[in-house]
Amino acid sequence: MQFLPEPSSAERLPLPVRLCAIASLNSLEAVKRKIQALQQQADEAEDCPQRLQRELDGEQEWREKAEGDVAEELDRAQERLATALQKLEEAEKAAVESEKGMKVIENRAMKDEEKMEIQVMQLKEAKHIEEEAGRKYAEVARKLVILEGELVRAEERAEVSELNCGDVAEELKNVTNNLKSETCPGQRRELGLT
Repeated sequence: MQFLPEPSSAERLPLPVRLCAIASLNSLEAVKRKIQALQQQADEAEDCPQRLQRELDGEQEWREKAEGDVAEELDRAQERLATALQKLEEAEKAAVESEKGMKVIENRAMKDEEKMEIQVMQLKEAKHIEEEAGRKYAEVARKLVILEGELVRAEERAEVSELNCGDVAEELKNVTNNLKSETCPGQRRELGLT
């Protein structure tokens, strides 16, 4: 045989009172839950500023690091710019010097070209003079050959003339002697034979 448990003191209360007590218990539970929810919200609300502060601190730290990185990059960029500007200035100076050197070389080249033109003209003139001298030399050589031939003939004629002169002198001597013997002394003086 089974025995039913003895009713508790609450079960012995009348039903409306029991219902009212249950409702109160439910309402008490609801209030406790509400308090717990509010407590949790309060805890979360307390954590929220700390969390937001941590996020803000993290964001600020990230921003400062980013600003530092940007500042470092800017410094490096400025250094590279300064180096590039210095190299550009040096390159410009080198270009100016190079241009001056080119002008000097161009001037020398122009002077050398002028000298070469003068020398070419002088060479042409010298060739012309040489050709003219060659023609004159050929003409003189031709005339010399002719004159040498004439000289040989003149020498031959001179030898013949000398021989003839000797004969003429001999004949003149004979004629003079003959005249001397045939003329008287007065006539001889007039004729210049004395």
